[in-house]
Amino acid sequence: MPRLSIDTQFGRLVLVEEEGAITALRWNGSDAGAPTVLLREAARQVSEYCAGTRERFDLPLHVRGSAFQQDVCTAMRAIPFGETVTYGDIARDLGAMPQAVGQACGGNPIPIIVPCHRVMGAKGLTGFSGAGGVETKVALLRHEGAAGLLI
Repeated sequence: MPRLSIDTQFGRLVLVEEEGAITALRWNGSDAGAPTVLLREAARQVSEYCAGTRERFDLPLHVRGSAFQQDVCTAMRAIPFGETVTYGDIARDLGAMPQAVGQACGGNPIPIIVPCHRVMGAKGLTGFSGAGGVETKVALLRHEGAAGLLI
C-alpha cells in the first residue's frame, strides 16, 4: 500500500491509498513506495485544511468496515466545518443507538478527512481515538472555530 506522510500542527499524519482511494489516515509512521498522484493531492488538501484554507475534502475515499461503519462515516462527512453534532443526532438519523455510533466513530479509519472530531457526547466533549486523544480533538475543533466546543 502506498503511503505518504505529512507533518502538521496535529502531528505527523500518514495517508494510505489502496486501489485508487484513500483508505486510512494514521498518526505517525513513514512513507512507503513512490507517492502516487492521489496521495500527493490528499497531502495538498490536508495541508490546506491545516493552513485554514480548506473546509471540505474532495478525495475518493473507501471506508473499510461494516455497512453501519460506512453509514456513520457518511453522516460524519456531512457535518459542516466548524460545527458539531452528537452521537445521538447521528443515531437518530440512522435509527441506531448512540453507543453504536460512538464505537463506529472510534473505528473511523480516515480521521480529519472523515471528521469524527466533530461528534460530541450528549454532555459535551468526549474521547478521540487519534494520537493525543481528546487534546487533539480539542485542537482540531479550535482550529475550525467550532461553536459547539464544550470543555
